[in-house]
Amino acid sequence: MAFEELSKKDWYSILGAEPSDNLTELKRKYQKLVLLHHPDKQSADVPAGEVEARMQRFIEIDRAWKILGNEETKKAYDLQRREHELTQGWPVDAQVSLKHMAWNCSKRLCDDQCYSLACRCGGTYTVCKNEAEDISLVSCDSCSLLIEILQ
Repeated sequence: MAFEELSKKDWYSILGAEPSDNLTELKRKYQKLVLLHHPDKQSADVPAGEVEARMQRFIEIDRAWKILGNEETKKAYDLQRREHELTQGWPVDAQVSLKHMAWNCSKRLCDDQCYSLACRCGGTYTVCKNEAEDISLVSCDSCSLLIEILQ
């Protein structure tokens, strides 16, 4: 599963879990839901439309466990959730592509070449070339505004 797909749903709420739950607690909640929603456990007199809805719910529960039950994918998902929370909680001034930023500034404390963009406050957004692919948010050096770097 691509990591871009991980953050589209709240996998914790699907399992009725919290991000602070440990693996044992997540597994217990998953097993409880699987037993409740498993297609073999459903009665035969359910309308066809509801059968499909129950099957989709079962599939979502299974996908949630596959993401949250694996240490590596859970970590990636938690990082994406955190990044999303940060972009929602901070004032993102703009979304900017690197090609729209000035190249080769020397204001940053790194030895690498950098991209820069003037902030509306008069400060500067600066990101070094070696950081550009790893970060998505850059803060102004004078105010609390952020820009989102589009790759």
